[in-house]
Amino acid sequence: MKMISWNVNGVRAIMKKDFPKSVNDLDADVLCIQETKANAEQVKIALELVDGYHIYANGSKARKGYSGTAILSRTEPMGVSYDMGVGEHDQEGRIIAAEYEGYYIVTVYVPNSGNELVRLDYRTLWDKDFLNYLKDLEKNKPVIVCGDFNVAHEPIDIARPKANYNKTAGYTQKEIDGFDGFMNHGFVDTFRYKFPEEVKYTWWSFRAGARAKNVGWRIDYFLVSRSFLPNVKHAFILNEFYGSDHCPLGIEI
Repeated sequence: MKMISWNVNGVRAIMKKDFPKSVNDLDADVLCIQETKANAEQVKIALELVDGYHIYANGSKARKGYSGTAILSRTEPMGVSYDMGVGEHDQEGRIIAAEYEGYYIVTVYVPNSGNELVRLDYRTLWDKDFLNYLKDLEKNKPVIVCGDFNVAHEPIDIARPKANYNKTAGYTQKEIDGFDGFMNHGFVDTFRYKFPEEVKYTWWSFRAGARAKNVGWRIDYFLVSRSFLPNVKHAFILNEFYGSDHCPLGIEI
């Protein structure tokens, strides 16, 4: 099976950029998307030209056209749930969990700490509560969690680490510590596990030709429960796909 994650930066916007062809080329059994910027019904309408998938979407309740996630699955999951069950965190449509026979797949769009780090304290709380949510799922079966975690974990994951450290959202020590929490509690970063020294990014600013210069960040991940790691045959980042400021990434199991 092939699983793909992609922050599409607006599902209606990316549909105007040949997204159905991209989906066909990706050939994923499960496609998880983040930052749909749409409610569930709008996502399903936007994806009418994408065939062959059951579609599950979660939209922001607090702000229209903001955040949002979706899972496209060729096979119908055993069950689907939305949000983590913590009211403070469940207003922006950031989580969907789909249950399959041997594992859960969770797609997540982790909150950005914002300009001048105005949401950093909230983000720190989110990381702790999201970890607890994942560990609760893991009591039943292994977890695959993918999406935009909005943090570059290590210097290798960001083109300009010194210039951004503790100054820019996505590369503060608090955010790095939050991501360490997932690693320290039994989750494995599949791409870094497979490719310990490879420099590859998943997001580039729209400014100053960052993508053409490959001045990027690796902030999108596939994490798996350590017990599930032997099932991961391959991990990859697909820089050749355009349409968003992020590119797709995935695993094969």
